[in-house]
Amino acid sequence: MTISTPPPPSPSPAPATAGPGDHDLGPGGNKLLWFLLFAAVVFAVLRPMSPQAWLGLIDWQTMGALTGLLAITQGVERSGVLQSAARALLARTGSARQLALLLCAVAAGLAALVTNDVSLFLLVPLTRELAAQAHLPLARLVALEALAVNAGSSLTPIGNPQNLYLWHKSGESFGGFIAMMAPTVGVMLLLLVATILITMPRAPIKLAADTRRTPTRPGLLALSGALFVGFVLALELHQWAPALAVVLAIYALWHRPVLMKLDWALLATFALMFVVLHQLAALPQVAALLRGLPLDQPLAAYVAAIGASQVISNVPATLVLADAVPSVAVLAIAVNVGGFGFVAGSMANLIALRLARAPGALKEFHRISLPFLAVCAPLVAWLAL
Repeated sequence: MTISTPPPPSPSPAPATAGPGDHDLGPGGNKLLWFLLFAAVVFAVLRPMSPQAWLGLIDWQTMGALTGLLAITQGVERSGVLQSAARALLARTGSARQLALLLCAVAAGLAALVTNDVSLFLLVPLTRELAAQAHLPLARLVALEALAVNAGSSLTPIGNPQNLYLWHKSGESFGGFIAMMAPTVGVMLLLLVATILITMPRAPIKLAADTRRTPTRPGLLALSGALFVGFVLALELHQWAPALAVVLAIYALWHRPVLMKLDWALLATFALMFVVLHQLAALPQVAALLRGLPLDQPLAAYVAAIGASQVISNVPATLVLADAVPSVAVLAIAVNVGGFGFVAGSMANLIALRLARAPGALKEFHRISLPFLAVCAPLVAWLAL
């Protein structure tokens, strides 16, 4: 992979403070949101259904989880602790390359334990502060973190939704599933390290002279931390609705500005994505295409699952192909590899770019992720399959 290094960003801390409408994933210029809205209107005309049926296409558990995590993340950011944590981390890191290696290692490890989405909600806000304080390439760092969580989450049954579904379907033990995925994840992580070495400079980190000073609010941090732990536990117990109500009520009563800063455009993007992808997967042409493919052959199934993930994301691709692909191992490997490439390959990619609030994030992500998939897919096919 050869990715050119752009000129260093200007000293302005704008990447960390840009509003949601200031980049290509914001509501003002959110190309994906407008595209999904257009596609939903087209499907509404071609395949009319009742409002109740439309609402039934949305995964409300995922939407509730996203809403709660977004609110809690805002609480952590408004506590002001991220800025001081970023300053301390930068003082102990020699170069942007070392910092990227550290952040991606933490992202991959967390993703294997607490899912890829939760890992991003913890790390991307910190990465924004790091970029603001040291003139770092924010879009590139977040793109690398998105690759890291997709790789790390592939290892365990609880790392991402498709793994959880396929783990139950396979009947494998927890350790057996990890052993099945380990060769693939090994390839992913080696490629991730190579990508970081290629894309991140070795130059020493230089702190900004005009770093913003934000007063810390330890009480808000403690509250947000407690809510985070409780909310994640509630999600594990499938009690997202009452947990979300508690989170929203507590912030509404004592820290209302947290709710005022919620990224409603991200939530709208995901809601429309569920509608459009379910409609797309239900098209008769899609079913006919699948019936015409030799999905009983591992290589054909592998290629089909990666291709489907690029179009409809890897979780819907898993559900569409689960009954047609006889080998759970092949499908699990393929849909996790399919999380790389285009931004739609994994919902974690969308979350990462949205949380980044960085100009040019979508373009930078594809500059890194598409070559990554082009190298990763054939290597995994050769080594793991």
